[in-house]
Amino acid sequence: MSKIVVCTMISIDGFTEGPGGNVMAMPMDLAFAEHNADRVRAAGHLLFGATSYRGMVQYWPQQVNNPNANAYDRYIASRYAGGLPITVVSDSLTRDDITVWAEQTTIVRRVDAHTAIQHLRNNTDEADVLIFGSRTLWTDLLAHGLIDELFIMVGAKVVAGDHHAFAGLSEIDLHLRDVRSWTDSSSVVLHYAVGNAT
Repeated sequence: MSKIVVCTMISIDGFTEGPGGNVMAMPMDLAFAEHNADRVRAAGHLLFGATSYRGMVQYWPQQVNNPNANAYDRYIASRYAGGLPITVVSDSLTRDDITVWAEQTTIVRRVDAHTAIQHLRNNTDEADVLIFGSRTLWTDLLAHGLIDELFIMVGAKVVAGDHHAFAGLSEIDLHLRDVRSWTDSSSVVLHYAVGNAT
């Protein structure tokens, strides 16, 4: 059985992106890259919503042989290029939209998402099923007891975005498992187990 794990950055004022959906407003430093590489290292499957998936497709294929990319980003890009399985929850994405990673990508419609993700949890090996970005997806899964752990990197910046990360959720207990910081970064990672996981 696998864990469904969220890896996200949240600004100090509670947003996952700046105004207009600008993710580049977030304070993404080398610690951010290192943390993401660690989470990918523990993953056996990736899970995205359509918007985040499209962003990943635009960015990561170019990083495999990018001499200017840091070692963490090159590692993440190599895991994508190496065929790491990907599930995308989307009603708009079609097979014709997938120009890279086609053989490793499965599209699941929203109506089938909870069943498909529970199946992933129950029938994948011990490696994590990892969600990057995809706030709409992971908050829905969190509300329905389908998230096991949260890795929340709190970025030291007020970004004044449009949508708070946890907007619309009911009360959910979280249990702190670990805190990680870096001497050369103002960000901190809070690792939580989720109390309502089913």
